[in-house]
Amino acid sequence: MPKTRKLVLDVLKPHQPNALDFATTLANLRPDYQVKLTVTEVDKKTESTIVTIEGQDILFNEIKATIEQMGASVHSIDQVEVSGSEVSD
Repeated sequence: MPKTRKLVLDVLKPHQPNALDFATTLANLRPDYQVKLTVTEVDKKTESTIVTIEGQDILFNEIKATIEQMGASVHSIDQVEVSGSEVSD
């Protein structure tokens, strides 16, 4: 079964939680997740961010639900890396 190894998301988030807490919450979903968050623009009430998540088998629906629970929204999936599994005869 194919596994998602990397996701790059365009996320609009409120100022709170701050970038560190936001990234930490996502990283804590699974022990192998590595999260990088880059703030690209700051407005009066929101921050535009690029969130990069790497791991062995990233569960997009879990990530998206957690982002939404923190009051943010996924604008787009900007990059994805998926590895397939070998089929044995």
